[in-house]
Amino acid sequence: ALRDTAVREEIEKLTAGYADKTEYFVDRLALGLARIAAVAYPNPMILRMSDFKTNEYADLLGGAQFEPTEANPMIGWRGASRYYDPAYQQGFELECRAVRRLREQIGFDNVMVMIPFCCTPEESDRVTAVMQGQGLERGVHGLQTYVMCEIPSNVVLAGEFAKRFDGFSIGSNDLTQLTLGIDRDSDKLAPLFDERHEAVQWMIRTVIEKAHEAGAKIGLCGQAPSNYPDFARVLVEAGIDSISVVPDSFVQVKKHVAAAEAD
Repeated sequence: ALRDTAVREEIEKLTAGYADKTEYFVDRLALGLARIAAVAYPNPMILRMSDFKTNEYADLLGGAQFEPTEANPMIGWRGASRYYDPAYQQGFELECRAVRRLREQIGFDNVMVMIPFCCTPEESDRVTAVMQGQGLERGVHGLQTYVMCEIPSNVVLAGEFAKRFDGFSIGSNDLTQLTLGIDRDSDKLAPLFDERHEAVQWMIRTVIEKAHEAGAKIGLCGQAPSNYPDFARVLVEAGIDSISVVPDSFVQVKKHVAAAEAD
């Protein structure tokens, strides 16, 4: 239970009118996501489940009491590793309840679920078990599930991950960090961080090839195409299915994609 009286009082004010305080979380999350899903409907919307790091959770209201202090939160207790851990599983279950409400009660069945920072196929099995316990099962009610590709193991074992998910989304920021062994939050190492490095490009080309061999879809949602629009050509030539970019670089990236497809 929360020991900070001031925090408890603030939470009481926020959740006024909810006898079950968990309903406040589920309700607000489902309705917030509905606003995004409505814009995409009936086209698919891929929803990445929570991927805060321990220092980020600690900054949330009441979070400091429950989060460990990690030397490098970037590669710490985050993403999939939290979802089945007894210290956080109940929080993930609330997320699952919100997604189920969004899809089955509010009616946005175009929403798909994506699992971030999933280290091994065995870990994905543990996450899947928790989701199934909350009524979210791949293939039931048309639910598709995706996994982020941001760890070298996701590339090496892409075939195994493809047996468990419908597709991949390459997170080029973290994939670059973990391929090159560079903490992207370090000012000292910032000049070495480059998504265009040949080692990173090899990872991206390889996982695209492996995903397609397994019949899975694969896209990219990192910063690389937005920062370097010509990087889109590399992705198109590798056979990427989709590319996400920030609005201010959309036109330029689209031109590079069109040029690459025309070659």
